[in-house]
Amino acid sequence: MFNNEPVFRFIFFLSTFLVLALLEWRAPRRILTESKSSRWLMNISIVALDTIFVRLTLPILPIGMAVLAQEQGWGLLNSYDLPRGIAVVLGLVILDIFIYFQHVMLHFVPVFWRLHMIHHTDLDFDITTGVRFHPLEIILSTGIKIAVVYIFGIPALGVLLYEAVLNRTSMLSHSNIRLPLRIDHWLRFMAVTPDMHRIHHSVIIKERNSNFSANLSWWDRLFGTYRAHPDKGQERMTIGLANFRDFKSQNLWWLLVLPFTSKAK
Repeated sequence: MFNNEPVFRFIFFLSTFLVLALLEWRAPRRILTESKSSRWLMNISIVALDTIFVRLTLPILPIGMAVLAQEQGWGLLNSYDLPRGIAVVLGLVILDIFIYFQHVMLHFVPVFWRLHMIHHTDLDFDITTGVRFHPLEIILSTGIKIAVVYIFGIPALGVLLYEAVLNRTSMLSHSNIRLPLRIDHWLRFMAVTPDMHRIHHSVIIKERNSNFSANLSWWDRLFGTYRAHPDKGQERMTIGLANFRDFKSQNLWWLLVLPFTSKAK
């Protein structure tokens, strides 16, 4: 199974993408302000660069570290004779809370915000926004996951499931789909819904600095970063960053060099 991990993840990605793309077309939550074809081309180009960059620069990936840690007995969970199912569930929860804290760090540590702001320069919000990350942020995020897997000895199955689920929930939480309000309300007690996460992409700073959760929505409620609704409502809220509203800010090359410019503040 683990030897076919890239194929497994790609199948998850493609199947989720196609289903959500159809739902966005049939029942969009908001009217997009930019050309979908040009945005999709750029955002998908970024995720292709991210994949190549990670494969070329990191000698081991999280699932590889999980297999090695299990063989060598490294990490907290490998120090105890836990049933496999419990170890996997604990691993999923541990990874998710660290991704929450990583996300908070990306917003509040200036050098990391330089990398993460590319994700927020998108002027619209749909499934491709969920894969729009600077390659250096992907390297940072992957490195943090490798360290967490090593320290806690998270089982390889847990890492594989988490990576697959995170990929799918990232696209879902960024999708431009319209969920019935009652379903959205109840889902938020467990998962991150599009209406919940869209608030995080508001140009209003107090809204942007909320709703950091990736998979489980508990963390925002637990740590006081949950916001239920945007001030202007879902249809009227403005997506993106206030100082990046022109066409140039949506150019692929410009986005890649943005963290190293004086505008990245």
